[in-house]
Amino acid sequence: MRENDMLEKEEIFSKVLRAGRRTYFFDVRATKADDYYITITESKKFTEADGSFHFKKHKIYLYKEDFAAFAEILEEMTSYVLNHKGEEVISERHQKDFKKEYDSEKTIEESELPSTSSFTDIEFDDI
Repeated sequence: MRENDMLEKEEIFSKVLRAGRRTYFFDVRATKADDYYITITESKKFTEADGSFHFKKHKIYLYKEDFAAFAEILEEMTSYVLNHKGEEVISERHQKDFKKEYDSEKTIEESELPSTSSFTDIEFDDI
């Protein structure tokens, strides 16, 4: 049996999270003894100057005996980050195409203001 056939057989359940240049794959797989474990794969796309691209992948294997401790620490770490830094993604500010939400609101407000050409020029002597 080919290696690809084996990989397809051992994959039981999968979910994908696309996050910008990164994609996370969560897979439930089966061992030869028909026990289950989880793999978490991060795939990151890199584009070269000539337009070609390649992917770098990192994989974590998580076994049932570690699920509870892993979930507990992950919850603790994510709560810590959100409590200390909030949900705003600061690194987005450094991207070329980043636009703050309130900047677009400010632009709308300015466009609603009447232009100076719509005002009538009045001198106080006329009153």
